[in-house]
Amino acid sequence: MRTSRQIINKTEQYGAANYKPKEVVIARADGVMVYNPEGEEFYDMLSAYSALNFGHLHPEITAAAREQLDRVTLTSRAFHNAVLCDFYETLCALTGKEMALPMNTGAEAVETALKTARRWGAFTKGIEDGRQEIIVCENNFHGRTITIVTMSTDKAARRGFGPFTPGFVKIPFGDAKALENAITPNTAAFLVEPIQGEVGVIVPPDGYLKDVREICGRNNILFIADEVQTGFARTGDMFACQHEGVEPDIYVLGKALGGGILPVSAVTANRDILGLFEPGSHGSTFGGNPLASAVALKAMEILVRDDYPRQAAEKGAYFMDKLRQIRNGDILEVRGRGLLIGVEFKKSAAGYVKKLIENGVLAKETHENTVRFAPPIVITYEQLDRALEKIKKAFEKNL
Repeated sequence: MRTSRQIINKTEQYGAANYKPKEVVIARADGVMVYNPEGEEFYDMLSAYSALNFGHLHPEITAAAREQLDRVTLTSRAFHNAVLCDFYETLCALTGKEMALPMNTGAEAVETALKTARRWGAFTKGIEDGRQEIIVCENNFHGRTITIVTMSTDKAARRGFGPFTPGFVKIPFGDAKALENAITPNTAAFLVEPIQGEVGVIVPPDGYLKDVREICGRNNILFIADEVQTGFARTGDMFACQHEGVEPDIYVLGKALGGGILPVSAVTANRDILGLFEPGSHGSTFGGNPLASAVALKAMEILVRDDYPRQAAEKGAYFMDKLRQIRNGDILEVRGRGLLIGVEFKKSAAGYVKKLIENGVLAKETHENTVRFAPPIVITYEQLDRALEKIKKAFEKNL
């Protein structure tokens, strides 16, 4: 049996160093629990950045994948497959939209939304092609492509990757007046995360999304919600925008849509928006493949049947209440919504993450000073209590 150290050494020898993982090797997983090659167990409190809302290897989702594996896995979009139509219908019903466009990764879905907005701006709003503008927020995280890092304010994400894509305007997050002031006749859309996860679980002021919806509608620009991380019940609503009772023009979806099995992403919108695509204007060989569609169908069925939004809301309130009871002078704030939670420290959180791992809890610092907790929504209260004992042990003393 290879040890964790041997696996890490080999990974670092052959792999490009675009990530710096914590020194934990996950060799086996089940639900909320993961295990290293030596058999040590850990509570997964990160959920692959919300891709594992269902936990690891949910038996119904893996069964759906196995069943589809014995039928057909890939046809390309040169031909129809027997599952994609059902995926379309279910996802449209869940999001309240008329059409869907499937891709694979979250970044691909964001790129699709950007192309959609630019085409709508030119073909529907009448902006001169090549002059379309899209407004985004500072400290966003939408992915890692050249165009997407153009929108970023993270210097590490941009260094050495220029020249960048024109047509983006950056404003502060949570500031509706800044959005209003940034709009010009060439503005096609506003792209925003309902909660900024990667920068430290930043929740906008109450009423912000309602203001955004009103401003976008009044100025004839598209409201695009990047719900890749916040969607599919993570924040206590099926989609985080629903917390304020608003509906974006375009949903950008991914992560949990793949049920923790494989990458599945999509954009949904009404026909007057997504109907602007024609054959050859956009595509993906693997987007909408039958295996992905089967997995996503089962994931969406479970989300609704087992009322994942209610579970996330109730367990998240319980979890945050217990976290706020931990006494540590280094803790500045516990914040979040549902089971997307950030614990911000006065100093670098890396030392506290190390203590968490030593105590059998997997989490990761984000934006240097914040520990993000996003356990699988299937976590039980008993598991939460046991994990909280370990978290308290890691957090109860100042570093």
